[in-house]
Amino acid sequence: MIADAASGFDVWRGALRDAGFAFAPGPAVRAALADLGGLDDWPAFVASWEDLPLDGYMADCGRYRRRRHAVLAVDRGGAIAPQPRQPHVQALQYNPLHGGIERWFEPVTPAVLDGGTMRTVLGAAHGLFTALSGPVPGWRVEVHQFRIEAGVDAPGRPTPEGVHRDGVDWVLVLMVRRHNIAAGTTTIHGPDRREIGAFTLSEPFDAALVDDHRCLHGVTPVVPVDPALPAFRDVLVATFVVVAD
Repeated sequence: MIADAASGFDVWRGALRDAGFAFAPGPAVRAALADLGGLDDWPAFVASWEDLPLDGYMADCGRYRRRRHAVLAVDRGGAIAPQPRQPHVQALQYNPLHGGIERWFEPVTPAVLDGGTMRTVLGAAHGLFTALSGPVPGWRVEVHQFRIEAGVDAPGRPTPEGVHRDGVDWVLVLMVRRHNIAAGTTTIHGPDRREIGAFTLSEPFDAALVDDHRCLHGVTPVVPVDPALPAFRDVLVATFVVVAD
């Protein structure tokens, strides 16, 4: 199993180096993560998406997005240190819909942030991105729990800002759970905005990995399969930025 995990990271690292993005299928991701650390709290990790507050900063007046947010410092050795609560800020050039303002979201709970699943996921991402970036002093990592809800007359928009960059170095999007939804296709675009890849995160642990300097990304709206039932898409997003000495 360790050899399988190593080969998985080799494949994703090679795709990131060559193309600027990678789709990592859930079974391979889960096997790789299980070899690196604990996933015993995965059921509680998934259940924590049931307690996400509404995003109160939606410029399109939508009420379809729920989220929590946290900032962490990760040193060159991979040690993770949660930082005091602070706002999420993006420049207008990266997010014309919500950029240029401080957005204060409710924090990711300590139980989730300190749990085995979160630590294992972030540790794996740290190792992968460090291998591609070379030795760095450390990383600023922002973690987002997102739930996008879909209604009959109101599709959920995972990326209301459209095809975009995040203004970071690396992006990880990990599928946690999909329930009663269709669509939600991730599209990858070159600097000229031409589409260069597309895939759908549909199973737990499916992951998108993106070099934010080389690629833009977006996700198509999600719609309910059965209009009579709740419909939602739960993902974990972690962005990594190299910090100076």
